Amino acid sequence: MSIETEPVNGHAHPNADVRVIIGELADGTSTSTPRSVATTAQRARLARQIRRSRRALRLARSGRVRAVAFVRHETTRAVARFLAREIVYTLVGSRVVAGWIRDALTNSPQRRMMKSAAAVGDHAMALEWEARAAAHAQARREWVMTLLAAPVHIARGAAYVAGGMLALGIAMTWKSGHPGEVLAPFIGVADVIDAVTGFVSATWRPALTASPFLTAAFCSWAGHTRGEIPARFAPAGQTPDTVAITPSIVVTALRDLGIAAMRKAITDMADAGAAMLSPIRIAGCGVEVDVTLPSGVSTEEVQNRRRKLAENLGRHRHELFITIPEAARTVRLWIADSGALDEPIGPSPLVLDSTMGADWRTGRAPWGVDLRGDAVGVSVFQRHQLVTGLSNQGKTASLRALALWLAQDPTVELWIADLKGVGDWAMFEGLATRLIQGPTDEHVIETTHMLEDAIEEMERRIMALAESGSTEGITREMERTPGSGFHPLVVIVDEAQVAFMCPAKGDDGRPYGGSKATSRYFMAARKLHNQGRALNETLWQGTQDPTDQNLPKLVREGAHTRASLALGTESQSRMALGDKAVDGGAAPHELRQGLDKGTLVVAGDGVKLAPGQSSVTVRTHFIGGDDAVTLAERAKAKRKAIVTNARRAEAEANRDLLADLAEILGAEPVPVADVPPLLRDLAPGYKPYAGLSGKALREQLATLGVKVASTGNRWPVDPAEIRKALALRSVDDAD
Repeated sequence: MSIETEPVNGHAHPNADVRVIIGELADGTSTSTPRSVATTAQRARLARQIRRSRRALRLARSGRVRAVAFVRHETTRAVARFLAREIVYTLVGSRVVAGWIRDALTNSPQRRMMKSAAAVGDHAMALEWEARAAAHAQARREWVMTLLAAPVHIARGAAYVAGGMLALGIAMTWKSGHPGEVLAPFIGVADVIDAVTGFVSATWRPALTASPFLTAAFCSWAGHTRGEIPARFAPAGQTPDTVAITPSIVVTALRDLGIAAMRKAITDMADAGAAMLSPIRIAGCGVEVDVTLPSGVSTEEVQNRRRKLAENLGRHRHELFITIPEAARTVRLWIADSGALDEPIGPSPLVLDSTMGADWRTGRAPWGVDLRGDAVGVSVFQRHQLVTGLSNQGKTASLRALALWLAQDPTVELWIADLKGVGDWAMFEGLATRLIQGPTDEHVIETTHMLEDAIEEMERRIMALAESGSTEGITREMERTPGSGFHPLVVIVDEAQVAFMCPAKGDDGRPYGGSKATSRYFMAARKLHNQGRALNETLWQGTQDPTDQNLPKLVREGAHTRASLALGTESQSRMALGDKAVDGGAAPHELRQGLDKGTLVVAGDGVKLAPGQSSVTVRTHFIGGDDAVTLAERAKAKRKAIVTNARRAEAEANRDLLADLAEILGAEPVPVADVPPLLRDLAPGYKPYAGLSGKALREQLATLGVKVASTGNRWPVDPAEIRKALALRSVDDAD
């Protein structure tokens, strides 16, 4: 490269003949000729310029990097989001405040309500709101007229005040004798006005300066409390699914439901559909709102669009429950907080409170909580129970929880058949009088015999009740009297579908399973349903996957309280709960299999239902195996020791009537009618004692050589005669 000098002002440069030639050899070394050698100063100046350029470039690059890092930093973004959110809240709040001002100055609220009432067909309410609007307009006109007359009233008042002040000044002059005192009141008032003016002049500028900030703060508060912001401006960690349910969100969800009549009615309403909604109430882990549907929209149409409505509300399908309340043309929406239904509800009060007891007649079993978070208690007094659902959804645990509570009442006798046979009911060994565990045909046969024995006991109670002369059925006193024979008897069959599907037949050719008039289990269950309740005998059944084959219609409709876990189809829900409950909004087929374990939809009079409500959804308390054992042991401590018939069958195959009488009788004679209950209390599972009456006992004693004489028609059994008969028998045996 060569550098040549240029003439300066027409004159040649002193070193014009100097030409600098800088070159570079192929190996990278510099070369120069004597005529092309650059001066040292030029090279140094050039190097400094290069260094400054590089330094400036580095600074520019580092500044840009720092700026990018600052902008991308999470704190910067959080601050920016916060500022943007607050700005949006302020803007939204300003609209809210403007609406408040408009509503305060005009009769627009009354007109909105009037149009909304007319849109939903409530003409009486529309007329009422029209009258309110007219009254509001009249009051506003009177207020305006008052303002127009205000100057006259103010002048008149000022004249009165001035006259009073003048009179006060004259009085002060007369008192003091100084004529100048006449103006003293006016001077005092002028001083006060001067002080107020000075204060205002000193504070109006700061107040004027602060007023925009105070206004913005007020609008921000209104936006936070009453406004709605877009989801993209929501606080960190708050997704659209967790945005609070507000009237506008509900109305928008209903408008976009795809029902033309609904959309048109909401569009025509002056308040955009707000009049359709009741106040939104906090209900447990969600909110509840009643929606009065406009004319032309049926409740069934809304129920059939449950998924779409849930998604419009920003929820999953299982987080929305639609029921039909008592009011006509109304649906009740319960909307869960996102994810709340996946949270556990806590242990049972029965586990937490070691002193909790039970009362068969008046108590309620703590089964769980409803969707509002309120405790749900189940009354089992003289009520047959049915719990059904798909496999592995918590059916056995739900049924067992009721039994563990009822076992805390020592007057209740339990007969249990577990046709699954995996030990779910093993803790009732020594607590239940009869306990059958196993899935085979032999276990079904034994279970059928157990139900038939309950029928024999039922028939015995019918005769004993007739002999008692009671006109009020079995009273509380009768059922709690030891040995009366009227104590509560609860027969529990878990996995009852095994019994209905059993192919085994008896010696008489009658099948144990099935649903025909010849089916032994089916007929025994029907008889218990028909008459057992009034005699303190109830049948509890748990079954899975209900169909007409494994849960016949007559049996499932005989239950007073019907509960269902998750099911597969709506037809199964109708089998489990009945048409009325499903038509009223019960939907166990909408529960999530595997995810909603222990969640029951309950119908019947065993649970408290709101007026017009046909069912309630209950999240049951789970009682694990260890806790169940603890509760069973607690129940055993409250009653006499029981040996289940599975262990004592041979021991009680042949009992000695005379020996048993000698054991239960004291020193005084006892009426023969009172003796059979004492024998049953001694041997609850012994069949010959189960149906024994006083007359039959007299006949048996006569065959054993014990004469029971009539004394006042009471036929007393003398303990001395019993011991005498035992002694004579011992002598005969010795001979």
